[in-house]
Amino acid sequence: MASRWSLAWRDRPSEEAALLNPAFCGELIARAVKDYERIRASAFPLPLAFVVLPLLLHPPTLAVLPGRANTTFATWSAENEAVIAELPDRTLRLRPISREALLFLAQHKALVVGAEGLRTGQKPMKLSAQTPTSTSDVDDIRRAAALLGRWFANQGAPVQILQTMGVTP
Repeated sequence: MASRWSLAWRDRPSEEAALLNPAFCGELIARAVKDYERIRASAFPLPLAFVVLPLLLHPPTLAVLPGRANTTFATWSAENEAVIAELPDRTLRLRPISREALLFLAQHKALVVGAEGLRTGQKPMKLSAQTPTSTSDVDDIRRAAALLGRWFANQGAPVQILQTMGVTP
């Protein structure tokens, strides 16, 4: 029996196909990578790419993300234990979607995956372009993706961030 993630896009539920398609999910990861690189001047750690979607695509978590990138991760995590408690499970459930998005980005040369992590590729996504069909919810998710990149760049080691969230690399 095929898993739901191996279904062709035309066979997936329309809501799932719209929200979890590789282009949109890849755009979110690319936004995080771009702002991380801008702040840190180093590659975005690959394990952190797998928590981008679980943080952004879960409305209760998105609602409590900090408004500023200099918020300490440990403080934010302590104040939001309820949403953090579910994050490891969401990360595992969305792992196939994150992989598919990363593969999409790598195939289109928007990102390069290397030993040090993720870097913007030869053909980066045009992230400043606004689509005419965008909604305020999608715009909020896009802004939050860039914030995640800056926020992660201002924190300690990726392993500490993941451990704070209960996610093992």
